[in-house]
Formats: sequence, structure tokens, C-alpha cells
Amino acid sequence: MAQTNLPGGTYPVADLTLTRFGYGAMQLAGPHVFGPPKDRDAAIAVLRTAVELGITHIDTADFYGPHVTNEIIREALAPYPADLHIVTKVGARRDEKGGWPHARTPAELVEQVHENLRRLGLEALDVVNLRVGGFDTPEPGSIAEQFGALADLREQGLIRHLGLSTVDAEQLAEAQAIAPVVCVQNFYNIANRRDDAMLADTARQGIAYVPYFPLGGLNPLQSDALHGVAKRLDATPLAVALAWLLQRSPNLLLIPGTSSVAHLRENVAGAALSLPADALAELDAIG
Repeated sequence: MAQTNLPGGTYPVADLTLTRFGYGAMQLAGPHVFGPPKDRDAAIAVLRTAVELGITHIDTADFYGPHVTNEIIREALAPYPADLHIVTKVGARRDEKGGWPHARTPAELVEQVHENLRRLGLEALDVVNLRVGGFDTPEPGSIAEQFGALADLREQGLIRHLGLSTVDAEQLAEAQAIAPVVCVQNFYNIANRRDDAMLADTARQGIAYVPYFPLGGLNPLQSDALHGVAKRLDATPLAVALAWLLQRSPNLLLIPGTSSVAHLRENVAGAALSLPADALAELDAIG
């Protein structure tokens, strides 16, 4: 691959080695993650550029589109490089209005795993995350039945590793009593750190933590503070936010998304920004 010095290096996820700077494929679908993209060739170019840059961690879900994103990934990258690892999610669907209804019965989860396998053209999925909570907040309650269904598919060899998305500490512990958990994908960024305890706990256990929405939920004052630091460092706010996340904890992996090759390159370069101590202190104060 063309680039081996991606920001943050790599992180071992069980027997997989993922670049800490990955790529989130959600934006490859149409507007509001629904329907086909306006420019399918551009979407394919983004994926191929990600691989050329050395990214080995692509995050997706068959309900993006729905189905569109996985089909584009297959078209762009199959046969897949041996060191490329695709992480997907199950637990939701899209309705005809573009909504995101839950789809978490064991039968629905099994069907979704097979849909991901079929559209990606894979015999086994590297990592499957069980999406549990809402848009950005966990929903308390047992997940034993749902996670157990995925654990059964892992025993059958259709899934290599299991993860969780939008969960609380009790749900993580409940899942771990059923099967190993290799990653947690929760809402977390400079301004939204209610998951600090989960981040620290996963770091202690050697579990990858994958935050989503790196700029989501900032209020105007927080946004002004971030923009101020970015301006002082001659960087974009997103670059600063990504760099802050990489420096926050060694088990933290990034999956920023874009539908533009130029923005992908900018994100990779920006995340390599080394934040000085005064900037880190100012950013830490935002939360």
C-alpha cells in the first residue's frame, strides 16, 4: 500500500490489525444515507483511495442505503486485500420514509448477517457490531438474547469477532459473559464525554473504542472554542477534533466518513496534527 504512516499507527483487535485511522462508509449512500449516491464512480474512487493510503479498517452496515454502501464496497474493492478488514453493524433497518427502525429480534439479526455476507461477497465477516441504543444514547436493558444469536453465528464461523454499538457498561458486561467483545462503538467527542468511564474501561481490557460523530453535538460556545484552537494551529476544526481523539487514548480508533477523495486526504493529513500541551488543555476544558 502507498502509505504506512497513517495517524496513530495500528491497533490489534483480536487477531486483526486495524489502522487507528479508518474510514466510515456511511456517506457513500445518497442524501440522508438513503438511496444511491449522485456519483457512484466518485464513491468507488473514495474507497480505492482509502486502501491506497493504507487504511485497513472500513466501517459499514447493510442498512446504509439500504444495501447501497455494501454493494459499492464490493464493486470497488473485491477481491479484498488480505489486510483489509470490514466492520459492519446489525440491529436496524430503513423504512420507506428513510427512518431507522429497530430490527433486533434474533431472526432479524441472523437475516441481517446473511445480507451483509451476500452483498459484501464474503464467506465470513471480520467484525459485527450489535447496535443497541438510539441515535447517540444507550437504551438500558438486557441484550443477552440478541448478542447470543450473534454468538451462535460466530460459533458457526460466519462471524470472526463481535462488537457493540451504543451500549452502557452493564450491557458490555452482559455481552462479555456470553462471548468476547473486541470493540465498542459509542458517541464520543471533544464536547460529549459522558462515555469517559467506558473509554477507560475498554482501554484497560484491550478493547478497541470507536467513537462516532467527531463533531456532533457541539454548542455554539464549544464550537467557537474549537474553531479558535484550529485557527491558531492553522488547521481545520475537524482535523483538530480527530487529532484530539487520537491523543485521548491509545485504544481509540477513528472512522470519519466522506464522499470526497479530496476530503479523505485532508482528513488523513489533518489527523496527523500533533496538538501542543496548551492546545490540549484548552480543548480538554471544552468538555
